[in-house]
Amino acid sequence: MTWVATPTGKRGRQPDYRDAAIQTCLTMKVLFGIALRQTAGFVERLLRLIGLDWAVPDFSTLSRRQKTLKVNIP
Repeated sequence: MTWVATPTGKRGRQPDYRDAAIQTCLTMKVLFGIALRQTAGFVERLLRLIGLDWAVPDFSTLSRRQKTLKVNIP
């Protein structure tokens, strides 16, 4: 899984993170019942614990993207 989004080819600012990254963070938020700021810190520490030095979306990015994220639940 890649964490960083690929360019969309559209005009304007490109997303920094893929939908999968946002969905992973929001899943942790719901699963553990924590706030968005705590979620960002939790995911950052979790990634460092498993040895990945990836940038984590901040709480404002999570808040903005959760409004437009489409999730298919099977």
